[in-house]
Amino acid sequence: MSLSGLTAALLADDGTADWPRRVPARLDTVLASMPLAARAGLRAAARGVDIYAAVRTGRTLGALTPAERESVLEDLAARPGLLPLLDALKVPVLLAAGTERLLEHAPAPRGPVRHDPPLDLTPLYAWPARSTADAVVIGSGAGGAMAARTLARAGLRVVVLEEGEHHSTESFGERPPLDRFNELYRDGGATVAVGSPPLLLPVGRAVGGTTVVNSGTCYRTPAHVLTHWSRDLGFTLADGFDRHLDEAERSLRVATQPMDVLGANGRIALAGAHALDWRAAPLRRNAPGCQGSCQCVAGCPTGAKQSVQLSVLPEACAAGARIVTGARVERILVDADRPKGPRAAGVRARGQDAECEILAPLVVVAAGALQSPPLLRRSGLGRHPRLGRNLSVHPATSVAGRFAEPVTAWEGVLQSVGVEEHRADGILIEATAAPPGMSSFVLPGLGAELRRELDGADRLATLGAMIADRPSGRVLGRDRTLVRYDVDRRDAGRLVRALRAMGELLFAAGAEEVLTGIPDTPRVRSLAELDAVLAGTSVSRLHLSAYHPTGTVAAGHDLQRCPCDPLGRLRGVRGVLVADASALPSCPQVNPQLSIMAQALAITEAFLDA
Repeated sequence: MSLSGLTAALLADDGTADWPRRVPARLDTVLASMPLAARAGLRAAARGVDIYAAVRTGRTLGALTPAERESVLEDLAARPGLLPLLDALKVPVLLAAGTERLLEHAPAPRGPVRHDPPLDLTPLYAWPARSTADAVVIGSGAGGAMAARTLARAGLRVVVLEEGEHHSTESFGERPPLDRFNELYRDGGATVAVGSPPLLLPVGRAVGGTTVVNSGTCYRTPAHVLTHWSRDLGFTLADGFDRHLDEAERSLRVATQPMDVLGANGRIALAGAHALDWRAAPLRRNAPGCQGSCQCVAGCPTGAKQSVQLSVLPEACAAGARIVTGARVERILVDADRPKGPRAAGVRARGQDAECEILAPLVVVAAGALQSPPLLRRSGLGRHPRLGRNLSVHPATSVAGRFAEPVTAWEGVLQSVGVEEHRADGILIEATAAPPGMSSFVLPGLGAELRRELDGADRLATLGAMIADRPSGRVLGRDRTLVRYDVDRRDAGRLVRALRAMGELLFAAGAEEVLTGIPDTPRVRSLAELDAVLAGTSVSRLHLSAYHPTGTVAAGHDLQRCPCDPLGRLRGVRGVLVADASALPSCPQVNPQLSIMAQALAITEAFLDA
């Protein structure tokens, strides 16, 4: 009952609409997919609010009238330090509320769904308990898919192990985004980097990895980043990287997003940039024939976005690769009694009701920057002092602008326009919308105020900015992953400047007000007012999230700094390649899918050429 009462209070449910009554049940599905600690924390906070209401009124929230619930929320919001906590409570509630509102006003499907190309898929319970292969690839995301295709095309017998399940385009079209969201993300999207401040860091878990749930934005690795990797960090595969980037773009069918389905959110960003004479343009994306369903973060329901389970993995399977689903790799097997030192011998994997061993002389680690270090530790291969360190993420913040006319930001391309005016300062702004409730932007207010914001959400345009950060984090743990990340002081200043730049852009485009995401000053009506707010704002007051973790098993020439050598070979053992985001030597400064795929191609080609 605590969650029902809290939901009714936060959404000012007065009984005049049907959808708020369905939110508590929907919220239960959100919580079921979250980690136990997050679930317990939210329920405890809800009980705390209920206890406060009972002390104040003699009754719990669920037994109060709408006016009484509103009064309780006003009292809580007035208490110092509680607003950020109440904002955190709103996040899962808004996810559930947005879904119920979307279902009530869902647009009709826009034409036939494309049929997915075939994959060779076997659930772990149907796989032999013991088998052999020439190569095992751990993970089926951007790096794993490219590695599997390269090795299979060279004639190797390749098995890809994926902890998640396979989801088809047809299945995406049959369910609302939130139902897919819970299944496609690790921990239901509630992975958190603990630190100052804590950051939400969502990562995918499915056949295709995070490519299934990313925005489809495809930036090439900037030339100055490649120079830094090669000249300063000794990642020699960065030389000639353009050829590998070309192949990644071809595989994903990358092209500039056409204007016809850009959506009002993107057009507003372009208008504001034009008024300021800032550099901006539609983004390059891997989504030919995009219909503007704005659901990329929960799996494309039309099959337009060419995530690797629709592009690279089918080509790998056509060359003979096989994919085992529901298989968490517990350890890499190592033959230590070799004259030339330890060598990979295969892997041991476990699922819900089965386990297996696959013996192979080559193991490609592509579990991602957050999961590869714990896997190597479980395997007795985690002795390098920098394993798990050097973590970069793209710390991000977002704002919204309210306009006089409807924007309906969730109709059109989810991530549509890139504003590069501040790239030299490490700030990349992207016009980013999402299905209602799924945006990284959190609407301000509680109770009646939040309900008004929900009712007026169709007049909001949303922008996000991410920062090319200094590597300020580390991945801890063996069996369970713990991410620690503290925003660097330089990057904290960049985040504040990014918020200011986004506000300036929205006002230039004609916004009547800008919603800042800062709990105690959520609205400003002019750039001067925004400047005054930001003058006293620290990064801890911003609403932050993070994306694109990289660098935790970095490749390079420095034996002390890099767990992998310049060719992506794990030091201290033969036959283990690392070919995912963890091997990138530093932050790529842009959305990293092409960088990861090009690097995996370079690493596996170098292995084959050796």
